[in-house]
Amino acid sequence: MPIISAKNITKTFFIKGEKKNCVLNDISLDIERGKITALMGASGVGKTTLLYILGALDAPDSGEVLFKSDTGEEFLYKNMSSDELAKLRNKHIGFVFQFHHLLPEFNVLENVMMPTLISGASQNKAEEKALYIMEKMQILHIKKQRPNELSGGEQQRAAIARALVNSPEIIFADEPTGNLDSATAINMLKLIKEINAELGTTFLIVTHSEEMADCADTIINMKDGKVYYQ
Repeated sequence: MPIISAKNITKTFFIKGEKKNCVLNDISLDIERGKITALMGASGVGKTTLLYILGALDAPDSGEVLFKSDTGEEFLYKNMSSDELAKLRNKHIGFVFQFHHLLPEFNVLENVMMPTLISGASQNKAEEKALYIMEKMQILHIKKQRPNELSGGEQQRAAIARALVNSPEIIFADEPTGNLDSATAINMLKLIKEINAELGTTFLIVTHSEEMADCADTIINMKDGKVYYQ
């Protein structure tokens, strides 16, 4: 059963008012609930653009995206306000990027707490949830450290903990192992598999990594503005 269904998604970029290229050309696809899906293709083909549209961070020129919650609710992005989309992202979606985007002025615990605080939870509740997920991620020992004091692998673990803290149904990951050395990247792949198996979290991962693709249940390739299931 799909958690996200996209129909006839089109996105064109313009430079100085002139059409540049159609990066997404009438794309329709489903992201299956509880699965790991890898989105692959050459650089510049539109993978990140598609990820942002599916994650309600950007809007297509035409087409529609439907999010189907495990509670039975359905959210059609084009009918939602920016505030409603922000609440959807906060409650149902987690994001992990190649560059971790941890806030440098806060320690790891404070960074992981942030999504729960934004959702309106109390300080105590946010800290309780953050400590719980950090223990599962085996990063409690770095809770008082700031991002610039961490290794690349620790930074990505902290970023994944932040993405998981509100128990999202899906995590969108954009090249999550792109800045990691080979050994750390392999550990990150194992971690994603463990999270998927233990929590049932859906993953959509933009990647160039063949190792990441090998871990996926489904591989979608992008070329010339179209998607092809492998």
